[in-house]
Amino acid sequence: MKSVKYAPAILIGRAVRVLARWRKPGGGSAIPGVVVNRIAPRFLADTLNGFPLGLVIVTGSSGKSTTTKMLVAILRAHGLTVFTNQSTANISQGLTSALLERVTLTGRIAGDVAVLEMDEGHGALIAGSLSPRVVALTNVMVDQIDRFHDSEMVAALLGKIAARATETVVLNADDRYLADVGSRLEPSIRVSSYGVTAHVLTLHPRGLGYADTAESRLPAGRGLQLTGMAGRTAEVEFPSNGGSHSIALPARGIHYAVDALTALGAAEATLGETFNPATACAALSAMPAVFGRGEVVTVGGKTIEFVLVQNPSSFQLNVDSLEAGTEQIIVIIGSDVRDPSYFWPVDTSGLGHVLIASGLKAHDIALQLAYDGVAVDRIEPDVPTALDAFLALPDPVSGVKTIIFSADGMRRTRAHLGLVSNVEES
Repeated sequence: MKSVKYAPAILIGRAVRVLARWRKPGGGSAIPGVVVNRIAPRFLADTLNGFPLGLVIVTGSSGKSTTTKMLVAILRAHGLTVFTNQSTANISQGLTSALLERVTLTGRIAGDVAVLEMDEGHGALIAGSLSPRVVALTNVMVDQIDRFHDSEMVAALLGKIAARATETVVLNADDRYLADVGSRLEPSIRVSSYGVTAHVLTLHPRGLGYADTAESRLPAGRGLQLTGMAGRTAEVEFPSNGGSHSIALPARGIHYAVDALTALGAAEATLGETFNPATACAALSAMPAVFGRGEVVTVGGKTIEFVLVQNPSSFQLNVDSLEAGTEQIIVIIGSDVRDPSYFWPVDTSGLGHVLIASGLKAHDIALQLAYDGVAVDRIEPDVPTALDAFLALPDPVSGVKTIIFSADGMRRTRAHLGLVSNVEES
């Protein structure tokens, strides 16, 4: 007989979800998770640990959302049924709320494997109760300094999550902090490394955005390698006679190519002998851009590219990879950037000309742009007003209308433009 010990908690959580959505349509998604975690503390761990092919965790400072979507696409292309979470549901209460959408009263979800993006801080808090088969670590960057005071703290949190892996930890060998995490794991845990070649690194003199880049590159044949990069096309070399394959990336930038390496390594660790490099690369090449990250949308007949910047490194990488000749740019920096000096290390001079600076931190980002020699035509803190003015402009002669925004700017932009929320397929 199947256990129904979590049935009362599940029913209560679903009732809370209905009430929360009735009170605030489109909001309150984490409240059911808070309630269920309080009355059934083991529900989250028991459910996540119950998939036939286990649990795969993707975590790190940056690239979690893109890597998770890439990994899910690869696994589904191999015929697996995958349960995954929204990128906004990567903390414990959000994960529990996501599970409530699909779980049966016996605490089970139909599917072969669970692939979860997990916040590094919250992930470390619940790691002790989880038994992931595979943990994929993206990088350590200077990010959310109000939460993570230094890179050593972030590396320690990721180390706690990695130590829970029952089979494999997939990690970025170009990140010195992650390489150190891998060297401290128990011998029973297999370490699968990936990295870029020295040639690729020379093409990006600013580096890869990590808090501390390793001095040496991953030797050939020791793991997945990014051997070439041009626009939205990446060349990947697979070890063990897997050969070289081309991948069409969902967005420009070496950071997306490295995300693809992470996803490929995690997929190979999950699938084992059934992993097919050609199938995996075809799945990646067919992927659309991930929510807000190089995503191209059409609003009122206008083509717009969204560029999300979440920390200094991602801001710099996205500025550096912006399409040459982009002539219509609006930058929207909102309330999530509490201290404007957070972005001061970014060299924004590559933007050249920004039509409008907007958001709660409009004046702050305009000042930084001016110091970097970027012409700013207008400062308009009110996001809807700024967007209406931006979209009213004639189509650009070169490139597409480009909106660079922080997370708060992204939410306000999507709400004003009437774009659907980020509801991912589970």
